[in-house]
Amino acid sequence: MSQAQSRGPDCASRTRAGGSAATERHLAGGRLTTHVLDTANGMPARGLRLTLSFLTDVGSAPLKTLLTNGDGRCDAPLLEGDDLRPGWYEIAFDVGSYYAGLGRTEEDGFLGIVPVRFQVTNWQAHYHVPLLVAPFGYSTYRGS
Repeated sequence: MSQAQSRGPDCASRTRAGGSAATERHLAGGRLTTHVLDTANGMPARGLRLTLSFLTDVGSAPLKTLLTNGDGRCDAPLLEGDDLRPGWYEIAFDVGSYYAGLGRTEEDGFLGIVPVRFQVTNWQAHYHVPLLVAPFGYSTYRGS
């Protein structure tokens, strides 16, 4: 029996009633996360700047700019709960500045900003957008 099953069916309502604001936000909906790995150097991409935007018919609305931590992740979800709504998003990864910070010169570089556009259809789901990056190429997918 899982831990959730052993708690009984009213666990969510008890947690919601007596839980913190962060717990309530988590229960209210899904979340958006990322993980950036530097495949050229075999390590997480620490200190990589990324900008999350919501896309509309008339352009984009930047939501936040963050730096990845030592694990190549952000310290908290990019969005969670009510902040994650259906629609199109873009994460713009500043790969050029990241590699410049590691000592690569402009002649060594190829990529600048790597934009990843994706659609959120289920606001209650977890959307994980990893980026595997090197100075001359990248790969992304919907993770779990």
